[in-house]
Amino acid sequence: MSVLIQGAQLRMIGLGTKVDKATAALPASTTGSLFTVTGGRVMVTSIVGRVTTNIQAQANAIKLVATPSGSGAVNDLSGTVESNGLAAGGLLSITGLAGDAMVKSTGGGVSTLRNPVVVAAGAIGLNTAATNTGSVEWSLTYIPLDDGASVAAA
Repeated sequence: MSVLIQGAQLRMIGLGTKVDKATAALPASTTGSLFTVTGGRVMVTSIVGRVTTNIQAQANAIKLVATPSGSGAVNDLSGTVESNGLAAGGLLSITGLAGDAMVKSTGGGVSTLRNPVVVAAGAIGLNTAATNTGSVEWSLTYIPLDDGASVAAA
């Protein structure tokens, strides 16, 4: 039996355009840019991180933030979650409510956005409270709300 609609096409229909951020070390007690939003607003329909190198066994509260270009203040996209000792294969995501803690799992599965998030032109970043070793790769899907809006890995 042939497949008329491929997996990438189904993902595009359901979630929008996919952008991948190559694995990178955790930012050191700061915010590191994951994605850059240009040309206007986008609706983020999913964002998932996968730990590729074990995260150091030390306290480190992490969260996702949006930093608009031009005027405006940094906005939390999630509350913090403790990343202490999260092993390779662990997954990270958010619910879409800024007050909810980031969601993590040991790799079996993770819930993702129940509420899509509108992000203005600027940066989507990972904020860390400490300096820990470890690396995470990220995938994000989005739908442009403004004509010409797009997302690229930072």
